[in-house]
Amino acid sequence: MVSAVLLLAEGAEEMEAVISIDTLRRGGVDVTVAGLGGDGPIKCSRDVYIKSDVSLADAMGKAPYDAVVIPGGMKGSENLAASPDVKTLLTEQEKSGRVIGAICAAPAVCLTTHGIGEGKNVTCYPSLKDRITSTGKYTFKEDRVVVDGQLITSQGPGTAFDFALALVEKLVSAEKRQNVAEAMLL
Repeated sequence: MVSAVLLLAEGAEEMEAVISIDTLRRGGVDVTVAGLGGDGPIKCSRDVYIKSDVSLADAMGKAPYDAVVIPGGMKGSENLAASPDVKTLLTEQEKSGRVIGAICAAPAVCLTTHGIGEGKNVTCYPSLKDRITSTGKYTFKEDRVVVDGQLITSQGPGTAFDFALALVEKLVSAEKRQNVAEAMLL
């Protein structure tokens, strides 16, 4: 079975997290929600709590995953950017040519901090564009979702379904993406 780990930290954008988890699971992907602070409830950006399945440390022990998915939310992205374990996981994921998905603030904050996806086309939450372009290491695109090889980036809460469906297509198939989208009336 295709597997993904979604990294969840305090301050994450809950819509991006839940839509990604749900859509991937509908697409037949085995999703593990890994909490940066452990396996308990994580307080997200709008005071919604999401319970992680396992701690990040436990999730890393079960790596590799076919995809690592990072929801946005400024505080959540900053917390993931500050984690050496997240850097290790993302670096190994990228070196092995496996999928990395990041949405909203995550591309501009987490990926750039950890040097992931350099040389690739990316997008992020529009007001954070300068964080990407100022590095000189990425090509910023205005698209809702940008797929460049094994890296998938997206703009924010309103693009979360597009982002998650792009992940389903990359991990499973275009046919599965279409089936999942139709079943959700998208």
